[in-house]
Amino acid sequence: MSDDDPIEIWCAGEEWCAVTATASLIGKKWHPVIVDRLLAEGPLGFNALKDAVDGVSSKVLSDSLEDLEERGIVTRSVVSEKPFRVEYALTERGEELAPVIEAMREWGRDHLVPAPDEGSPA
Repeated sequence: MSDDDPIEIWCAGEEWCAVTATASLIGKKWHPVIVDRLLAEGPLGFNALKDAVDGVSSKVLSDSLEDLEERGIVTRSVVSEKPFRVEYALTERGEELAPVIEAMREWGRDHLVPAPDEGSPA
């Protein structure tokens, strides 16, 4: 999929369709975090990305990257055969999510409070 190919959506042209379709893409738990880390740090290998996305399992990260790649948000490039190493980067389409991710960050800073640590008084 190239950046010029539109992403197929399931809704039928309703006014809210673009919002719903975009939410279904970046609304998955780890997708916006992956995009955020690649925006902040640039292309990363799998292990570096896993470290940057603290708390995600290898399987979930792999599945999420595959989904984002299928939708034209992320590219996967082999950078070394021995040892085998791949690198993930945002496509132009993925980079265009920057204002959306930044708006999510700002909204969260303005309206969310971190949960108290386990074991500490509320």
